[in-house]
Amino acid sequence: MEKISVNSNLCDGCMNCENMCASVHSASRIKIIEHHSMYYSIVCQHCENAPCITICPTDAITDEGVDTEKCIGCGLCVMACPFGAMTFQASTAEKCDLCADREEGPACIKACTKRAISIVDPAKVKAKNQEKFLSKMAGLYEPANKQSSFVHVITSQARARLVLDE
Repeated sequence: MEKISVNSNLCDGCMNCENMCASVHSASRIKIIEHHSMYYSIVCQHCENAPCITICPTDAITDEGVDTEKCIGCGLCVMACPFGAMTFQASTAEKCDLCADREEGPACIKACTKRAISIVDPAKVKAKNQEKFLSKMAGLYEPANKQSSFVHVITSQARARLVLDE
């Protein structure tokens, strides 16, 4: 599942994302917090086995969001969320749903003038990081024989034998 990602190196703490989210949803579902002169986001991480979904006694919370008709405002989801991303508005739980009802995508992304907010797919990020790592490793171990794809490791004893055999 896709997730909202905020690049702390680009975020300047302008709060445009919070304000736009609040205007669209009546309460902001993203929170920007300053910590040691850097800005970090608190937003739903759309956990796989989400504690907020598991603990909800009325099954009001799903991967897609919160069914306000079912929510009784008990607050168990707020206590269970490991990120502190659940919010309450008028005694009803709310969480980021990636603005599923908006054709133009998440409001917070559109509002960010620094382009610090994006939607990422963790599987794609993982694959990209693996490819980058493999490219780096391949550059370290160039095969001695260009036709061979094996990595040749020569111990000091084997190297000594090669020198003596010549």
